Amino acid sequence: MTTTPSFDADVTACAALVERGDPERFASVMAGPVAARAVLFPIYAFNLEVARAPWVTSEPMIGEMRLQWWRDALDEIREGRTVRRHEVVTPLARVLTPGTAERLDALIAARRWDLYRDAFEDAGHFAQYLERTGGILMQVAVAALGEDVPEQAMDAGYALGLAGFLRAVPELESKGRVPLVDGRTEAVAVLAQDGLMRLDRAMRVPVPQAARPALLSAWAARPVLRQAVRDPRRVSQGTLGLSELGKRLRLLRVAATGRV
Repeated sequence: MTTTPSFDADVTACAALVERGDPERFASVMAGPVAARAVLFPIYAFNLEVARAPWVTSEPMIGEMRLQWWRDALDEIREGRTVRRHEVVTPLARVLTPGTAERLDALIAARRWDLYRDAFEDAGHFAQYLERTGGILMQVAVAALGEDVPEQAMDAGYALGLAGFLRAVPELESKGRVPLVDGRTEAVAVLAQDGLMRLDRAMRVPVPQAARPALLSAWAARPVLRQAVRDPRRVSQGTLGLSELGKRLRLLRVAATGRV
């Protein structure tokens, strides 16, 4: 972190954005230490704004302009210039370093895939997309909390990103997209199993105490990926996920043990 963050009106606005647009991630932050909230909410609000930027318009050029706005904001942070006044950018500048700002620029670049109808080129392209979105986000969140476990964060972020992507498949298909490189049930099961493998790898070593609030965001990834392995038809049916009771119990368990 560049400075000690405070929970001011901007961070409160970021928290409200995350609560409305990404309630599971919001729940993970609220389950963690109070001190981590002012760090994580601006990062997650940034991610939410960037993730939805390509979907608020049907014109790719307008989407490109929206993403470029965020890239320009990150440039201001990275280069130490005066940062534009904005309810997300202003608190984000307090928790990023030049290095983590540059990492988030790669996340924005990966989101350009969302602007167009082109399918992923191959499995490697799809994995790169998940690593540069979910993986980088996890790395930056962990780093902002003062910890440096890039491989562990990348694996956990990849698994979380994959779980979220599989849940989004029906909506993506409804928008005319081809989200999966291979949509056969057996291929989907293998894909989900790979996500579980990466999550297991992330958990082979203890999660550093400082990193726990960020890794906690992956609390729902394992049950979703397990569902996709057992019955990959649930991906196309849009039935992946936990009940409200299941969510509460799962989050409590992960928060208590620090293991996702």
